[in-house]
Amino acid sequence: MAGNDWINSYLEAILDVGPGLDDAKSSLLLRERGRFSPTRYFVEEVITGFDETDLHRSWARAQATRSPQERNTRLENMCWRIWNLARQKKQLEGEAAQRMAKRRLERERGRREATADMSEDLSEGEKGDVVGDLSSHGDSNRGRLPRISSVDAMEAFVNQQKGKKLYIVLISLHGLIRGENMELGRDSDTGGQVKYVVELARALGSMPGVYRVDLLTRQVSAPDVDWSYGEPTEMLTPVNSEDFMDEMGESSGAYIIRIPFGPKDKYIPKELLWPYIPEFVDGALNHIIQMSNVLGEQVGGGRPIWPVAIHGHYADAGDSAALLSGALNVPMLFTGHSLGRDKLEQLLKQGRLSRDEINTTYKIMRRIEAEELALDASEIVITSTRQEIEQQWRLYDGFDPILERKLRARIRRNVSCYGRIMPRMVIIPPGMEFHHIVPQDGDMDGETEGNEDHPTSPDPPIWSEIMRFFTNPRKPMILALARPDPKKNIMTLVKAFGECRPLRELANLTLIMGNREGIDEMSSTNASVLLSVLKLIDKYDLYGQVAYPKHHKQSDVPDIYRLAAKAKGVFINPAFIEPFGLTLIEAAAHGLPIVATKNGGPVDIHRVLDNGLLIDPHDQQSIADALLKLVADKQLWAKCRQNGLKNIHLFSWPEHCKTYLSRIASCKPRYPQWQRNNDDGETSEEESPSDSLRDIQDISLNLKLSLDGEKGGASGNDNSLESEGPADRKTKLENAVLAWSKGIVRDTRKTGSTEKVDPTTGSGKFPALRRRKHIFVISLDYDTTTGIVEATRKIFEAVEKERTEGSIGFILSTSMTISEIHSFLVSGGFRPNDFDAFICNSGSDLYYSTLNSEDGPFVVDFYYHSHIEYRWGGEGLRKTLIRWVTSVNDKKAENEDKVVTAAEQLSTNYCYAFSVQKPGVVTPMKELRKLLRIQALRCHVIFCQNGARINVIPVLASRSQALRYLYVRWGVELSKMVVFVGESGDTDYEGLLSGLHKTVVLKGACSSTSNQVHANRSYPLTDVIPFDSPNIIQTAEDWASSELRSCLEKLEVLKC
Repeated sequence: MAGNDWINSYLEAILDVGPGLDDAKSSLLLRERGRFSPTRYFVEEVITGFDETDLHRSWARAQATRSPQERNTRLENMCWRIWNLARQKKQLEGEAAQRMAKRRLERERGRREATADMSEDLSEGEKGDVVGDLSSHGDSNRGRLPRISSVDAMEAFVNQQKGKKLYIVLISLHGLIRGENMELGRDSDTGGQVKYVVELARALGSMPGVYRVDLLTRQVSAPDVDWSYGEPTEMLTPVNSEDFMDEMGESSGAYIIRIPFGPKDKYIPKELLWPYIPEFVDGALNHIIQMSNVLGEQVGGGRPIWPVAIHGHYADAGDSAALLSGALNVPMLFTGHSLGRDKLEQLLKQGRLSRDEINTTYKIMRRIEAEELALDASEIVITSTRQEIEQQWRLYDGFDPILERKLRARIRRNVSCYGRIMPRMVIIPPGMEFHHIVPQDGDMDGETEGNEDHPTSPDPPIWSEIMRFFTNPRKPMILALARPDPKKNIMTLVKAFGECRPLRELANLTLIMGNREGIDEMSSTNASVLLSVLKLIDKYDLYGQVAYPKHHKQSDVPDIYRLAAKAKGVFINPAFIEPFGLTLIEAAAHGLPIVATKNGGPVDIHRVLDNGLLIDPHDQQSIADALLKLVADKQLWAKCRQNGLKNIHLFSWPEHCKTYLSRIASCKPRYPQWQRNNDDGETSEEESPSDSLRDIQDISLNLKLSLDGEKGGASGNDNSLESEGPADRKTKLENAVLAWSKGIVRDTRKTGSTEKVDPTTGSGKFPALRRRKHIFVISLDYDTTTGIVEATRKIFEAVEKERTEGSIGFILSTSMTISEIHSFLVSGGFRPNDFDAFICNSGSDLYYSTLNSEDGPFVVDFYYHSHIEYRWGGEGLRKTLIRWVTSVNDKKAENEDKVVTAAEQLSTNYCYAFSVQKPGVVTPMKELRKLLRIQALRCHVIFCQNGARINVIPVLASRSQALRYLYVRWGVELSKMVVFVGESGDTDYEGLLSGLHKTVVLKGACSSTSNQVHANRSYPLTDVIPFDSPNIIQTAEDWASSELRSCLEKLEVLKC
């Protein structure tokens, strides 16, 4: 309604939190004198019922309108607006119910199918359909390690950890992170998570057995932030490390490592970081490998010390940690902090934004996909509370607590799960450092007496800043510490205080609502809450009874708790939902009883500490009664204070880290296979520094395969052992590898490190790509080989001189099989040695051009298979995919051709391929991926060749991950790579665009793919393309070899 937009926010707020209309009363109003009275309806149902000051003032102005007709028209229009919003709210509730019902049916169907596959091994205990005790989440009390409650327990843990030299990597990307003077509350990205990850890194770095902890974040060198955020390295001051000084070394301790990625001179919000995640992954990979080598030289006897785990915090870091975990083949941990699906549900219920508007604002679908990938890749998901598991994580396709319980039971019995994996959910509450906290024993009437250990000191400045608000500062203080956010429920707290006369007479109220300069400079949401609080203070005349200081430093927070404890006060957290409630633990450590919401983490905290009362945050009277009870009953207050101080050690950082390290120790160790099999052979001094990752004997454990046996015309991958049984094939393969290994080692010892290398063929003891100055990666996803042949020729022509010299090598990266690649080479007139490597089957197989033409054209890297096989579903996955193919084809008419068929001749051990006859009819990629996740099958679904083929490969395999593998294994620097892509491509296309490598986008190439393949993505491709990256360049429409060379010169790959 034009002209009345000002009223919308108030009306929506009324509908969100207010009680429903009394139907009987409404009916009477509607029947009054046989017609509807908008004036009386508005007065009695809106003004009286909701008591909103601004709304009342607006109504008063409307009533003052001289014309009765105009007055009634305005009021009637407002009433109809309320009715419309009420109808919209019911509609949204109906849609939410439909989504929940659909999700429940999908879960039940997926659970039935998974159970059917495992039915022959199920016991009666596994057939139940209800979630049992906490063990259903992988965290039973019986299996939990005992709490650190004594010096003896800690000493036993220290003795157990002696001799270990663990390297742990933490990742937290968004916000501003530094070790001291954290600017918490500066913006929505710099909050509790920043404090948590810094303190976790510092605490882990001080634990016995942990040699080094790196907290990786973004380097920000922007004019609007402090210079310290641009420093590449910051050492965190150790805590209580005196007992472990003998374990300290040159590079030991905890560090903040800032990796440059994204815009160099701009601080951007987390929603805009997604296009630059691959760039961070490449930079982090570079740092981790360098640090692993350094630590290996210092304490590893010359062998690199790989991270024992990589821990991602929040969705963006979870996505990054998954890719790093796959590139390094090490275990991954994940902590969500807040979850995208939960936020999406809340925003949809509010009804203010459509799903598309929500995604545009928050990039919520990209965030949800990152969290799903984190579930796919994580060994352990760390949560703070049981509520986070039961109400938030179960919204995700990748986690089903009922199926998780069944799988866990099978694992305990050592029974096959048929490729199904569920991450282990572990509850580890955040820790706190208590050694510096001295509980306040004095009161407002008498000062605490000083002693030698704790002499009396002047009152902190923040005390006077707060006390100046109060008429009687000696009354007990009710303390709330939260930013002015609607979900923190501060307005209900102020109403409860203002309307309870006994509470106002007994206590003061202190509201610490972040830092602010002016209300006009705050975000609209925060400003609205703050204004509402100020109006409530005015309405109830609470001047002299409520404090709301404008500024405080992070270092002032402990002093604020001490002041409240000195006043014998109470700490309250009235949030509608509190995921954990770290402030409750901080308050308890300072001797404050608590009043907290019954929704979320405070329930678990209260169960352990038993130091206060839980309340319904929607019940204003419940809040007032709980506060009054604690303030008025001194014995209850003292008992709650004593319980909190007695039990608070259960939330200490040493306790958190002990449980954390014990959980990491339970993970199956994963390291690159070639490091485990390395016989410590000597390395030539002529080799590059990265050669320590790979010895000459590494290549000796690869098997050379020839395509000579394919003369029968099959288009699938070459496998001379296909006709053998599984056992025979395995034995034959192992014997061939062993025999070939011995021969190569013998030849190597003859030639030594002085053998000559042909720069064009790459003949030598290492793959030729190690000796190239640059590597060109051709990743063009044409429908046919004709387009790839033509583009490849132009690229070769553009750098003919450098190619002849051997300074530039080439990699073909494609969804084709090795046999199809062989056909491509023949049809295009190329030699296998024109390429140094072949990434095929969408990144599930890696081949090198042969070192000796007598052995065949290609060498397969079996170590790559061991690198990517993590959580590969194998036969269980294949059965599920075949069942899906059958269901898709059953939906077609009888006389129609099949929609999709299994392509056995195109499939390999790590790639299940399917041919699609009707790309427009087949299930969208996101739906197939969802189906597999619901059944606990972890894999990477890729729609290729303009939707004509579907490749299902291991979850952490892709063409971009194959490039990172080449760096990890062979030391081929990612910054020296140039990737050629089209305007669009397969559904793994986005991973090839961003990173440390250079990217040349060939305009007009593969442009038809966009509509066919990417239309059914869960998030728009534009959300992840770094349009402003200096590493990406686009050619003209009619590009030729000269145009390509010009682009390469602009990227400074070639000299002008």
